[in-house]
Amino acid sequence: MPEWYTLGVVALVIVAVVVVIVRFRVNPVIALALGAAAIGLLTGLGPVDTVSTMTQGFGDVMMEAGILIGWGVLIGAMLNELGAITRLVESLMRVFGRRGIPYALGLSLATYLQTIFVDVLIVIAAPLARRIAPRLGRVGTGIVGVTFAVGLEMGIVMMVPGFAAVALAGLLGVPLGVMMLGGFAVVAPTVVLTILLMSLFFRLGFWNPERDEQVVVRDDDEAVAAVSTGGTAQAVATGHDPLLVSTETGSVRTRVGGVPRGPAGNRPVDREEREQPLVLLFAPMLVALLLIAAQAVLSVAEVEVPVMQFLGSPVIALLLAVIATGVIGRAAVGTKRIEKAVVKGFQDGGQIFLLTGIGGSLAAVIAKGDLGAVLQGYFSATSFAPLLLVWAMAAVLHIAVGSVTLSAITAAGIIAPVAATMGLDPLLIALAAGSGALFCIHVTSNTFWLLQTFLDQSVRGTLKTVTVGVSLASVIALGMTLLISLVLP
Repeated sequence: MPEWYTLGVVALVIVAVVVVIVRFRVNPVIALALGAAAIGLLTGLGPVDTVSTMTQGFGDVMMEAGILIGWGVLIGAMLNELGAITRLVESLMRVFGRRGIPYALGLSLATYLQTIFVDVLIVIAAPLARRIAPRLGRVGTGIVGVTFAVGLEMGIVMMVPGFAAVALAGLLGVPLGVMMLGGFAVVAPTVVLTILLMSLFFRLGFWNPERDEQVVVRDDDEAVAAVSTGGTAQAVATGHDPLLVSTETGSVRTRVGGVPRGPAGNRPVDREEREQPLVLLFAPMLVALLLIAAQAVLSVAEVEVPVMQFLGSPVIALLLAVIATGVIGRAAVGTKRIEKAVVKGFQDGGQIFLLTGIGGSLAAVIAKGDLGAVLQGYFSATSFAPLLLVWAMAAVLHIAVGSVTLSAITAAGIIAPVAATMGLDPLLIALAAGSGALFCIHVTSNTFWLLQTFLDQSVRGTLKTVTVGVSLASVIALGMTLLISLVLP
């Protein structure tokens, strides 16, 4: 088929997918599935080949990423039920102090805390963040806002165990350990530089507390956050823990001294709960990530250690982390609460599984055609052009749709054939797609409104911390990716 026809069909279908998601509120999973089918039929694959290619693409990606996403969901759900995040933020404040807490918190949110869903992380950590903000000076709310925004969003798409990063690795065939090391090489300097630069801009006058912050009246000076954790309400009294309300029951309860109490604050509701050392709660996940990274280093060095090949396999390492976290959780809060947390985790993770698989279907249909050969003719022999293209494509998709995950997966799927035909390292495609998907997070994003509400920012202030801050991180991350492309073979 003519080049103009192939390019036109793909462009038209992607625009149609964006329109039905934004204008008609069609679920992204359904919209992407329809888009993949349309591309297959309109580019001559035929009904049978289109269906088989979509099915194979779905299966291939889920074979690579499905189990890993599932393990991550379970670990995050159990850590959330254990109240580990609240205690971690308090500990970081004590250890790193006023000057170091934004960087320590930002890097934590962007790396090992990515097993926990973004919405839940915001709800749990926001009350503590609000108490940290005044200690950072007049622009503290802005610094905390950009710390949360950059840390959370960077981790989702660029750092294992972020579910979009795992999905990109599976979609592009990047070994998870390699994705972890490459993602960290981009994420760590980007988070630090972005927080540093935005803090400087805020102190030079870019942040105006009178206009960029809003006063929110809360019971006992704390927010009541609507979130359900394992079907039970996790709550906290003023002073040390966040106050949460169950979306299922609307009931509230508080914890004092680590022991859950009823609404009156004078009656224990769960005698099984026992506080465990914080390092013990996170140890299984951290050990698993270290095993995966160690095996990735050994693979790059072409060193074969059978024991490490087994233990450092992402499927095995994260499975062991799930088991160990479950054992610790049962000892801390009881079997019943851990089982409920696991069930809730799978409920929350359902759409992630489907979106990841459908992204694989779209990529498979595109790769089956001749788009890769068409695009190759438009690129020079360097890797810069396709990396810039995938960054721009992901950025445009994100501005239109408002989903970081969807835009990254779609852009990577479209450009994947170029990686195969030009010998471009798929890690670079994944990093470019992830960084582009961070550009211009705005009012179409649920995270935008969560950060605006829970961190006491006005809409104007949130545009500065989320839209401007994460866009700056997007550009810095692209620069880091281009630097990595110069040293990769």
